[in-house]
Amino acid sequence: MADPQWDDLKVFLAVAREESLSGAGRILKMDPATVGRRVARLEADIGLPLFVKSPQGYALASGGERLLAHAEAAEQAMRAGIDAITGSDGRLSGQIRIGAPDGCANYLLPQVCTDIARDNPDLDIQIVALPRVVNLSRREADMAVTVSPPTAGQLLVQKITDYHLHLVGAERYLAQAPAIRGIDDLQGHQMIGYIPDMIFDAELDYLRELRLQRLHLASNSVPVQLQMVARGAGLCVAHDFALPSHPGLVRLLQDQIHLRRAFYLVRHQGDQRSERLNRFAQALSDGLRGEVARLEQHA
Repeated sequence: MADPQWDDLKVFLAVAREESLSGAGRILKMDPATVGRRVARLEADIGLPLFVKSPQGYALASGGERLLAHAEAAEQAMRAGIDAITGSDGRLSGQIRIGAPDGCANYLLPQVCTDIARDNPDLDIQIVALPRVVNLSRREADMAVTVSPPTAGQLLVQKITDYHLHLVGAERYLAQAPAIRGIDDLQGHQMIGYIPDMIFDAELDYLRELRLQRLHLASNSVPVQLQMVARGAGLCVAHDFALPSHPGLVRLLQDQIHLRRAFYLVRHQGDQRSERLNRFAQALSDGLRGEVARLEQHA
């Protein structure tokens, strides 16, 4: 049995995470046929089938399941080795990808990441804004900001900061709409929120707390919701940190509707051995904490 090479293990990990040759090929920038040949070569070298092929894709065989943890350990060791020989001047370098929910990605991360990039000119930062939870096990990102702490998987989870939300509307909508003196008055107003069957975290189901059933307009994007509100289409629950970007919006019923949520930073557990990722995670957390405080102060 030949010893597998690191390049072959990278191919194995990509197929295991994407569960298809084409998906792995996109990650690796390889033709799917080449990926298939590399998998076949690795299986021949090891002498065991690593995947069970079916019309649904590539699932790990028992041999693949046993290899997975060792391949991930090799990946983490390789990352740690690269970290050890780069950034000797105290600056961060290489590429780091962050996954984040829509609101955080649009209203917080641009300024935070700009500041980190300015201090680390050899660092490339990628922001993945998704209306769902980023899948770290498939290496969609190196770390993710979430609105609730995950309870499964080998992950490092740390709370970053609380943030606040209020009901908001545009001045021009409020000028012609029925008066709003309490929550019960909202039944007669146009409401805007998340598409119900696309809410990926219960923490985002704001309108359920207000006992509102019908949405006149909906989007899975926070900026889209706020753009509709800014154009006088109705009311929505919005992050206080987003309001400085929409100066025409007014907070309503502040003594009755005041929601608090939190952001968490989630990372691969094995990445705690990476000084580079530890330093970036600290800078990211500090930056997000400061940016939320700054923007909420001006909301």
